[in-house]
Order: sequence, then C-alpha cells, then structure tokens
Amino acid sequence: MKSRPNRSNAIYFYSCLLMVICYSHAFSQNRIQQFPLDSIERELNKTLSRKTAYDSEKVGRLNALKLQLKRAETDRERYALQKTLFEAYQSYQIDSAIRYVSANEQLAHRLNDSKLQYESLIQLAGLYSYAGRFIESSDILKAIPRANLSADQLSDYFRTYSDFYSHYGQSTNFHEYFYQSGRYRDSLVTTLPTDSYEYRLTAATKNLFGNNVETAEKQLKGLLSELDETNRERAVVAYLIGLIYKQRNELDGQIYYFGLSALTDIKNSIRDNASLQSLALAYFEKDNIDMAYIFIQKAMEDAIFCNVRFRTVENSSFYPIINSAFQEKEAQRKDELKTFLYIISVLSILLFVVFVIVYLQMKRLKVVRKDLKKVNEELFSLNEQLLGTNRDLQEANHLKEEYMAQFFEICSSYIDKLDSSRKGMLKKLSNKQYDEISKELKSPNFIKGELEDLYHNFDIIFLNLYPTFIQDFNKLLKEDERIVLKQDELLNSELRIFALIRLGISDSTKIARFLRYSLRTVYNYRVKVRNKVEGSKEDFEESIKSIGNLNL
Repeated sequence: MKSRPNRSNAIYFYSCLLMVICYSHAFSQNRIQQFPLDSIERELNKTLSRKTAYDSEKVGRLNALKLQLKRAETDRERYALQKTLFEAYQSYQIDSAIRYVSANEQLAHRLNDSKLQYESLIQLAGLYSYAGRFIESSDILKAIPRANLSADQLSDYFRTYSDFYSHYGQSTNFHEYFYQSGRYRDSLVTTLPTDSYEYRLTAATKNLFGNNVETAEKQLKGLLSELDETNRERAVVAYLIGLIYKQRNELDGQIYYFGLSALTDIKNSIRDNASLQSLALAYFEKDNIDMAYIFIQKAMEDAIFCNVRFRTVENSSFYPIINSAFQEKEAQRKDELKTFLYIISVLSILLFVVFVIVYLQMKRLKVVRKDLKKVNEELFSLNEQLLGTNRDLQEANHLKEEYMAQFFEICSSYIDKLDSSRKGMLKKLSNKQYDEISKELKSPNFIKGELEDLYHNFDIIFLNLYPTFIQDFNKLLKEDERIVLKQDELLNSELRIFALIRLGISDSTKIARFLRYSLRTVYNYRVKVRNKVEGSKEDFEESIKSIGNLNL
C-alpha cells in the first residue's frame, strides 16, 4: 500500500526535474544568436543573378564529357565516362542520368561483369526513386542479391534503400516509410569506415532524426567548417543544420544555414535541392513575402527541370500559399500606389492652378507678346509655303500650256500634210496621172515616215514627262537582261509598249493599234520582258505603273 505514494512522489519529482530541464533548454535556445543575414542575403541576390552563368558552365563541362565519350575506344573507357556523366547529371537532370546509367547497365551485361552490373542497377534504382518511379526502383532493389555485393556496393545498396524509403515517405507522407529509411541508415553506418566523411555525415544525420539534436549540431558544424563552396556536400551539411534551427523555430538561423546551402547549390548547378524551398518557407514565416516568392519560384523551376518528383510535389503544396500571399501583397501595393498617385495628382493639380494664376497675373503681357510673335512667324511660314505652292502651280500650268501647244502643233502639221497630199492627188487626178496616184497610194514610205515622226514625238514628250523611266525600268530587270538603246534612239519597241502601260493603256489590242503591231507581237514582247524581271513577274506591270516622276 505504501508503494503508490512512493510512486506518486517519484513521478512528481521527475516531472519537476523534467520541467527544469525543459525550461533550461528553452532558456539556452532563446539566447540571442546573431547571424549575418544582410551579408547572406546580398550574396544570395548576387548569386541568383549569375545562376544562368553557372548553369552555362555546367553545360560546358557536360558537353566536354560527351565529346570524350564519343572518342572512347573501349567499352570500359565508355563505362567510366558514362558513370562520370551520370554523377554530373544526378543532381542536375534525372532523365539524362537515367539514360547514361541504363547505357552502363547494358555495357556491364556485354562485358559480363557482375560487379559493374550490380553497381549500375543500384545507381538506376536510386535514380528511379528520385524520379518517383518507386515500383521500378523497388523491383530492382529486391532483385539485387545482397550476399553477392562487395563492401562498397553494400554501402551504396543501403544508402539507396534509405533514400528510396525517404523519397517514398515524402511523396506519401506515410511515417512507416521514414522509419524504414532510418533502419537502412543504421545499416549503412555499420558498413562505412569510421574515419570517412560519409560515416560522420550519416552518424550526424542519424543523431538529428533520432532526436539527439545537440550532438548532431556539433557534428554537422564540425563538418561544415571543413568544407568550402566548391564541395557540393557543403549544401547537404548546411541544410541539415538549418533543419535543427527549424526544429527550434529560429528563423534567423534557418535563413542563414539554408542560405549557405542554397549558395552552394546554385554555384554548383545542383537542381535537385531542398534549400531553396526551405529558404522560401523561412522567409514566408518571417513575413518577407517578396523573398519567399523569389525562392519558391526558383525551387519550382529547378524541380521541374531536374524532374525530381517528390521535390515537385513538395513545392506544389507550398507554392500556391506563397503565390497567393505574394499576389495579395502585390494587390495591396497597387492599392497603396493608387492612393499615393491620387494624392500626388490632387496636390499637383492644386500646385499647377496656383502656378497658373500667379504666372498669368505676373507674365500676361509677356505671354501675349510671345504668342503674337509665334503666330506671326507661323503666318510668315504659311505665306512662304503658299507662295511656293503658287509658283509650282504656275510652273505646272506653263508646262501644260507648252505640251498643249506642242500637241496642237503636231495636229496642225498632220492636217497640213493631209491637205497637201489631197491637193497633190487632185492635181494628178485632173491631169489623169492615175498611175502616179496608184503608185503613191500603194507606197508604204509615206505612212512609215509619218509613223516614225509620230513615235519620235511620242518618245520626246514621254521622256519629258518621265525623265527617269528608262533607268527605273532597267532596275526591275535582271542585270544581264537590261535594255541598252542604240545611238540616237530614245525608246525602242519594248520600252514604247511599257511606256503606254505607264500611261494607263494596258490593253494589248489598243497598244497594237497605236504602234501598228499585230496582237501576237505585242503579247510576245510583254512575255519576253516579263521573263527578264528580277523579282515577282505578277507584280511587274504594277511596278511599271508606279515608276518615273513628272518633270513639272
């Protein structure tokens, strides 16, 4: 009967002791620890601005390896290079890494090397778990005979199984898988050399997830001090330290160590990273929505590019929340900006009204004088333009008068010639010189001479109207097909046909009647010239109608 009070006292004592320990721990954790957040944020912004350059350097190294692979002469040399490419792509782009490991698996079969077969299968199973292909990953791991593995391969085997259950747990949020991941991590520790870096990191990870946080922090910070930014493992160690500060709910510590991890990830072009997402969440909790949005965007881009399924799932669960907060903040900023703009607009209007009133009162006369001077200058300019226009019109009218006079002179000349011919024929008719009349009527010389005069006059008048017609016409033709006129020749038959087209006479029948050619001759000329055209044959005649300038 006395045991119960004793047990109650013991429970009370241990409860008090536990409260003291928890209070002391909380007090120690609440001690102010300063982190250089300004410098880490500046470095993050600077590094993010160079992210594309780091990725370009990564692609350059990958291309160099691919070039070496093309030059490989033996299967074993090819296997080694593809393994190097797999390692380079593993944290950059899962699909490419899978392609090179699959190629190595085939090479290992061809070489009949069981050690290389097991190595490539373990690597392939790990990549499948990263890509979210858990069934395929599980089938491969189950098919590997553990008893046949070497010591190094056994470590890889346990590590891959631990990662497999960790990824599966993150995708399904089923805690049993995390427990299985821990079991394989325990097995991994037993296979690693105690003085190796991986042993120290795995032991620290085991302590972290085994709630031995203080020991884990000491181990991880010791490892961090030994690594620089060129070592990609620095990102893992800094990230795990960030998780410790996340357990303690210390945002500055999270931002600092997740920031260190992100810097290493970005500089080493590691697309399969958790640092950017964790950094975004830390900034979100700190109510720095802008920074949170930047990092969650980058995290989503990296996860999609790398095609790591569980990263994409994780980011997708947080992205809408941060994006919604960012959009809300942006809307609030816009509302504030609108308010400020309204206030500034009202003040500007009031200031402008006051300025106008004062200005009008003090400078009215000066403004009027300036306006009058400006109006006079504009009127003077307009008068000059009107005078110029009148001169142009007078010149154009004068030229038209000259062309009309030339037209009447030609018509009068033709009438005189017709009248002279008529009188000559009447005279010969009265003298009964019928043979002479018949001979003259049958002779083509008269008509030929008149046609030549007509065409010569047409050429002169047309070239006066369009002085650059021949040059512009030749520009439309191929260089070796351009028309070269004979000496003293103004226009030839081809140019005369297209001169009529330029004047708006495009009907072949009318052109044939004017030039006294057959319809086929006109058609052949048009086709022949069209075949010499440099550009589009369909638009040639439209181009002809737009060339040349009136010399008015």
